[in-house]
Amino acid sequence: MNKEQKDKELGALISLLDEPDNRMFDQIKEKIFTYGIDAVPSLENAWENSFDNLIQQRIENIIHEIQFDNLFVELKKWSQNNYKDLLHGFILLSQYQYPDLDKDKITKQISQIIQDIWLELNNYLTALEKIKVINHILFDIHKFTSHKSNIYTPEKFFINNLLESKKGNPISLGMLYIIIAQSLKIPVYGVNLPKHFILAYSDEIKNEKFIVVKKDEVLFYINPYNKGAVFTRKEIELFLKQLSLKPDKKYFNPCDNITIAKRFINELLTSYEKLGHQDKIYELKKLRKAFDK
Repeated sequence: MNKEQKDKELGALISLLDEPDNRMFDQIKEKIFTYGIDAVPSLENAWENSFDNLIQQRIENIIHEIQFDNLFVELKKWSQNNYKDLLHGFILLSQYQYPDLDKDKITKQISQIIQDIWLELNNYLTALEKIKVINHILFDIHKFTSHKSNIYTPEKFFINNLLESKKGNPISLGMLYIIIAQSLKIPVYGVNLPKHFILAYSDEIKNEKFIVVKKDEVLFYINPYNKGAVFTRKEIELFLKQLSLKPDKKYFNPCDNITIAKRFINELLTSYEKLGHQDKIYELKKLRKAFDK
């Protein structure tokens, strides 16, 4: 079947979305699903030209299900093949809430920040001096800051909102910081510390999917939620003691991007649980399975 025939058949199926019989409607919907993400533009056009609330609601639900299924597939591909590109992963995760977000705009905004930092760097700077440059450009010049009230509201997780409002929570600010640093070949990685996502400056770039770093390979730690403040292992040990947790190497060592993505989903899920959004809770639990082997 050529494209013209497919478009004609899809149009015919969409015209039947006012079907009153639920069993027949389900069959029509399943047939539309076979077109995948390619069906979305035609569905959106049909929504715009309809004045029937039932049809519009049905179209909205179908579009959401198609986009969700497509996102699941794309996240699985990312986790298996493209996990080193954290920006791509961050964009995909944000498409859960904003499927039509402008990826080019996001890339340009981040590229500008990276360019501004690059202009201030040179080969003679120490590790600490490089972090001071990043902090100055990111927090003083571009005015990024932590969102102090309702720290885990869902809006603060997504990359488009972070770039527009310049306010984020520990995980969103941390992911942005990692993306920027690694783009500049500065070895900054996430650390999966309970209750607070932090960063580690490693002694060298780690390219493995699962990063194993010796104790002396982490030079220092960074708190992106506190304007990139630098601290040591002792502060983490004290923090774990306050939480009544035994020190574990995973609380000190850099983690891989898949672990970061899982944490993003888990924290977003917790946010929606506090708000009582059962539909979001169900979907995020399902989306989390995209990272299963």
